[in-house]
Amino acid sequence: MQHSDEKFIGIINDFIKGQLQKFPVPHLEAKPSPYWAKLAQMGTKLWLDTGDIDEALKMWCTEFSALTTNNSLINKEVQKGIYDSLIKDAADVLSRTLSPMKEDELILEIGFILNAIHAMRLAEIFKCNVSVELHTNVADDIEKTVYYAERYFSLNPRFFYIKVPLTPAGYLAARKLRKKNIPVNFTLGFSARQNYVAALLSDPSFVNVFMGRINALTIDYKIGNGKNVGEKAVIATQREIRSLRKENKSHSLLIGASMRDGSQIAALAGLDVFTMPPKVADEYIKKFSQTVIEDRTAINPMVELGSETAVFSVLWNVSTTFKDCVEKLLSKNLDEMVTDNFISHFETSGFGDFLPRWDVNAVRTIAADGKIPVYDKWRNELRSGKIGLDALLNKAGLLSFADDQKSLDNRIKSIL
Repeated sequence: MQHSDEKFIGIINDFIKGQLQKFPVPHLEAKPSPYWAKLAQMGTKLWLDTGDIDEALKMWCTEFSALTTNNSLINKEVQKGIYDSLIKDAADVLSRTLSPMKEDELILEIGFILNAIHAMRLAEIFKCNVSVELHTNVADDIEKTVYYAERYFSLNPRFFYIKVPLTPAGYLAARKLRKKNIPVNFTLGFSARQNYVAALLSDPSFVNVFMGRINALTIDYKIGNGKNVGEKAVIATQREIRSLRKENKSHSLLIGASMRDGSQIAALAGLDVFTMPPKVADEYIKKFSQTVIEDRTAINPMVELGSETAVFSVLWNVSTTFKDCVEKLLSKNLDEMVTDNFISHFETSGFGDFLPRWDVNAVRTIAADGKIPVYDKWRNELRSGKIGLDALLNKAGLLSFADDQKSLDNRIKSIL
């Protein structure tokens, strides 16, 4: 059930704003940093990938312009216990405002409140944009994605970006949100082709490549030499996105996400956006800030993948036939399209690997293995082209976020 009643939404918004006043606002006097000046001058937007206020305060400088949060990062903050009393108060307000509520509806609303308050605290302290992520339970629901995105954005239209995960529903929901002028950070991307579709079809403010998870997969399963694979996917995506912008077909910017090493900052200088965990930003300052900083986005990183080269090539190749497939999709009535028809379009065009229809057993297996899939379990299906590596990594990422979301939800349940 969705609560579109303006009175209900108004009461919840007032509660959120009232609770916000209870939290102290640390003094922040941001100063320029010589370590980041060159990158900023090149046009790369510098973000910190954290929801931890203390961590961000230690690193913050005038060159930084945003913070990104996600289900995992918010869960870490909630598990500290800093919002336990707020959870009780939120439950009381909700029970008085709208009764009765099913438990899952109550949890979803309280999760919305927690995310909103924490993101608003970040925006208030750092005076910067904050990416706030939706509950994973709405990832496959166009209507609910749009509903909660609108509610988040209405709370802080100056500073909020809305993170929408890359799913069939996410593509279509992000398109609707763009038409409502709501800035979307389209997350959990792993390949140039995934983001090519997003930029053309949905035109979100930002798309992502989670490079660290790609590299972790190659290292964990000793695929080739484990070097530059995530970086190659990032550079290929940047090339496609810039081409679309040059042709005035999209406004999207690319975020280099899931950064794991300070050296990646220098190696990918010139990228549209970096979102950096504080540990990675600190490592860059200590070990790599003296590196000559020059635009590296025209360089095509070399990779060694041995027998798995074809499997991994899906991360950076966007073929002419795939682009033709996307052009045909754009000619359809996308504003009324349902997710099943969206998936079917790629299947009938010969790209069933792009958005596989995962069965229950596959989902269970992926979820159990965590955010880095067990490659050997999927090797045959990847080699045969039944599923794409980008699709597998995306599903693993979403289910991993869902696991952290479940942990957060359980914290809420334990307090109610």
